[in-house]
Amino acid sequence: MVDDNILIARVISSGDQHAFATLIRKYQGAIRQFLRRLTAGDQATADDIAQEAFLRVYQNLDSFLGTSTFSTWAHKIAYNCFLKYKQKVYHQYEIEGFDFSVLEAQVEDIEKDLIIERLMKCLDLAERTCITLSVSAGMSHQEICVVTKFPLGTIKSHINRGKQKLMDKVNNHKT
Repeated sequence: MVDDNILIARVISSGDQHAFATLIRKYQGAIRQFLRRLTAGDQATADDIAQEAFLRVYQNLDSFLGTSTFSTWAHKIAYNCFLKYKQKVYHQYEIEGFDFSVLEAQVEDIEKDLIIERLMKCLDLAERTCITLSVSAGMSHQEICVVTKFPLGTIKSHINRGKQKLMDKVNNHKT
């Protein structure tokens, strides 16, 4: 697979649409999953925000300095698009009743992903963001700092508190 920096250079220097399409294919799954988790499973909204994010990536590609990975930079743009969306439209996500027996059953990956998205509703936005970037996107705490602009200690607290909430929710179901 072609290196991200080569693809970026092609897009910037000659407007190579094929190179940009390659970047999108490479990162669209991770960005969409990140946004689905932030929107607590609202796939339509997540896809709309992802479209906006990739448009901004394209428009601002010449400002990519390479001080972080392209993935981190794209996640940061997606996160900023999500925050802008949240400012425009106030959404209160309800924590719906959840049937935890599905966690114990053998379910396909797509079903597990939907279950996780529903579970994430019990977390506040900052916890969802940090856990998703850490676990799903595989980012280090430092990379999460770049994306969210949260201090390192805050990120660690959000991840620990969020994991504890998820464990409590699962454990409360079992008792």
